[in-house]
Amino acid sequence: MSLAGARFDGAERGTAGGAAGTALRIEGVHKAFGANEVLKGIDLAVDTHQVICLIGASGSGKSTLLRCVDLLETVDAGRIVFFGHDVTRQEIDEVLVRRQMGMVFQSYNLFPHLRVLRNVTLAPVKALGTAPADAEEEAMALLARFGLADKAHDYPDRLSGGQQQRVAIIRALAMHPKLVLLDEVTSALDPELVGEVLDVIRELASGGMTMLIATHEMGFARETATRIVFLEDGVIVEDGPPRQVFDAPQDERTKRFLARVLEAGRM
Repeated sequence: MSLAGARFDGAERGTAGGAAGTALRIEGVHKAFGANEVLKGIDLAVDTHQVICLIGASGSGKSTLLRCVDLLETVDAGRIVFFGHDVTRQEIDEVLVRRQMGMVFQSYNLFPHLRVLRNVTLAPVKALGTAPADAEEEAMALLARFGLADKAHDYPDRLSGGQQQRVAIIRALAMHPKLVLLDEVTSALDPELVGEVLDVIRELASGGMTMLIATHEMGFARETATRIVFLEDGVIVEDGPPRQVFDAPQDERTKRFLARVLEAGRM
């Protein structure tokens, strides 16, 4: 069955009475590249309005997991359920699914030949059929909200890295996503530019945006996340509230990782 026309308007209901709806369920997901098994049976549920931060060393599987959720990678086993729809089935309309997820990468991936305003309006006009005037009005409102209205007619190469990444986030928001995926969005930035991007994400979190974030920014994760999920070698080792995971980790692998982070001065 195709998902053409599906709107993902309702979330699955939790099993307990009054429980929050589930935006995303990842069930037994495996992914390998040749002989390298990167994800080894991931189970994770993301409720609406939750902010889940994925932490772990480089190579632990965080980015691959996000790419599987956005259907940029095909899972080898398991399934991904997005607002009640199994989006890993072969007949799924991947384009339709991606229209309702916002994915922001480490590299900004802005179109260098298009001005900022056009970068933001292109997808709503082409993919959603939004009238150009309406798309521009909304884009300008988003740019103003995040302090970039004066950059609307600049080309991306005239912007700092932090400004480009903020535009990339705004471009994702312009599609009215049900879920935002953020993959190490500050990794390519100079340290002095990291804060301005994290401030945008904090504002989205405070507004109730559902987000799944891969990050090395431990202080940000501690203060912003609803839950922290620690991955190592393709498996989820620990999953809990920030205070529990950071202050009283239960698994020795989590303790070792956080000790290394603390030693490196990143907490």
